[in-house]
Amino acid sequence: MSNLEVVYDDVVLVLRGLSLEVPSGAVVAVLGANGAGKTTLLRAISGLLMPHRGKITKGTVRLDDEDITGMDPAKVVRRGIAQVLEGRRVFAEITVDENLRAGAHTRSRAEARESYARVLDLFPLLASRRKSIAGYLSGGEQQMLAIGRALMASPSLLLLDEPSLGLAPRLVEQVRDIIVEINRQGTSVLLIEQNAVMALAIAQAGYVLENGKVVKDGPAAELLADEDIREFYLGSGERRSFADIKTYRRRKRWSA
Repeated sequence: MSNLEVVYDDVVLVLRGLSLEVPSGAVVAVLGANGAGKTTLLRAISGLLMPHRGKITKGTVRLDDEDITGMDPAKVVRRGIAQVLEGRRVFAEITVDENLRAGAHTRSRAEARESYARVLDLFPLLASRRKSIAGYLSGGEQQMLAIGRALMASPSLLLLDEPSLGLAPRLVEQVRDIIVEINRQGTSVLLIEQNAVMALAIAQAGYVLENGKVVKDGPAAELLADEDIREFYLGSGERRSFADIKTYRRRKRWSA
């Protein structure tokens, strides 16, 4: 993404000249408070801005050397990008098996069979629950189903929006391990996540967003060790923004 601006309802500027890169084969984490523009970032990539009355007014989104800025979502999927929405969003009234097959609508039957075998190998629990109605699954099982459904499109880039949200610590660890394995198998991952420690521990690079702008980026290990980031995500929460943390530390150093 290069110098991207996104506006909702022709009034609200959400992304403000945002630039970001996901290298092939990498996991890249994006951190930020609620309202920072993280979900809008994913919508701009996947083509899902239009249903939310948003549009790109400046900048470009490129997949390899191809400009996909504002491309129709179905075409984006065919180009190799799949998104797992926040809150899982499985088709609650149909079975696990039907949910998975719905994720392969852009692929041939032979390709779908190959993806189906891969997903069930990656999620053994889903294999045992194939005939279960998706709405009756637990939150963790639904998250696995949502990721599995996205993988049915065999994407080269997987967009994950808060995959650990609302899950118990044990299930967060399972989701983390699944993301690592998906990446090990060759899929690049752009991970939006409030759990900064988990996200940066498995990523190679990271970006911190605030008010639609990148305020910090770099190797994930360096961000994980950064005092400002640790204070913002793991501190008392008394200061209101990442910028406030930096100002607070700067003043503290001056007073010393």
